[in-house]
Amino acid sequence: MVKDGFHQEGTGIRMNIHEYQGKKLFRDAGVAVLDGAHCTTVEQALDAYDALGTKVVAVKSQIHAGGRGKGNLYCPNSGDLIMEGGVKIAFSRKEVETYADNILGHVLVTKQTGKEGKMVRNLYVESGCDIAHEYYLAMLVDREAKSVLIMASTEGGMDIEEVAEHNPDAIHKVWIDPHAGLLPFQTRNLGTSLGLTGSSLKSFAKMMPKLYNVFMENDCAMVEINPLVKTSNDEIIALDAKVGFDSNAEFRHNSSWDEMRDMSEEEETEIRASEAGLSYVKLDGNIGCLVNGAGLAMATMDVIKLYGGEPANFLDVGGGANEEQVTTAFSIILEDPNVKGILVNIFGGIMRCDIIARGVIAAVENLGLEVPLVVRLAGTNVDEGKAILAESSLNIHPADDLANGAQKIVALIGGEN
Repeated sequence: MVKDGFHQEGTGIRMNIHEYQGKKLFRDAGVAVLDGAHCTTVEQALDAYDALGTKVVAVKSQIHAGGRGKGNLYCPNSGDLIMEGGVKIAFSRKEVETYADNILGHVLVTKQTGKEGKMVRNLYVESGCDIAHEYYLAMLVDREAKSVLIMASTEGGMDIEEVAEHNPDAIHKVWIDPHAGLLPFQTRNLGTSLGLTGSSLKSFAKMMPKLYNVFMENDCAMVEINPLVKTSNDEIIALDAKVGFDSNAEFRHNSSWDEMRDMSEEEETEIRASEAGLSYVKLDGNIGCLVNGAGLAMATMDVIKLYGGEPANFLDVGGGANEEQVTTAFSIILEDPNVKGILVNIFGGIMRCDIIARGVIAAVENLGLEVPLVVRLAGTNVDEGKAILAESSLNIHPADDLANGAQKIVALIGGEN
């Protein structure tokens, strides 16, 4: 599930950074990347072109979303189309000026941004290279396997989801035991499966341990390079850098992550939720979810979809939320105009169901809730919690279990069941 700034990933939240920041991590670790410069003005882009000294450069929009090359740029005021493509190849200083002017200060709409798009405030001007072949490479945490999963494909430059759907055999997977680390034979086998031989295989084998170190030392949740390229002289170069950190490890990287975090790329509600100790990610559905525990939140969203609904958010109030946090969680959910109903799913362990019940009532009374609300409680003090809700005289619909709750909220908002 992809959002920007902080993203929900598996059963955790990840903080994304820009390509130019990911490239710096790569470069510092010895992973081969092309020379480039981060720019925020047209003048800086022109200076970067002059400094790079190459005839051909790539002028790249920097936003926390994929599909930039196939996106469209629009005027934020009129909505007029300014330019097709958020990544352009420039063959002259004049083209750099034109592309930079068309990108900066305009809204880039891609498959991952939604129709509202994202304002482009940053550019990356990068040297060109002679590409012989494009590959796809990604590292991510496979929580179920308790391993680092490496995925690679010879079909780089394409959406990996499309490759998986139409040509799944083209995706090669290797699971890395984090205790043993990436072993040489795994790198060789992966490179060979991509058709690399000779110098290109040696270049790949040299790069992979360094990239794995980037992943592990920075507590990454995901590193994606699309495309990873082989040049005409058989060198393997990371032409892209999509990097996301596991926010559970933020305490180990406070200062460095703060420096890289771009608050303008994050939803205001997600920032406020984080400050309140809540994990929130806005999605595109119409059923608000308030759950304790990331795993339970994922299961809740899956069951909502199973019964024909679409979750409007991922929201984990954690194991020790108080009434104030519950009220804040409701207010954040209700700021989304798409929300037509709310499902509360609480399993009381450390968190007591009676406290959650009082928090729900306080939130409903304080916020003047006007959408249907279904509440499922289980665990510690569940009977007290249910009694508090029943005695409140508020329009709250109790549910016996998660499936029953999902069916009820879908039916109440007029969906399928």
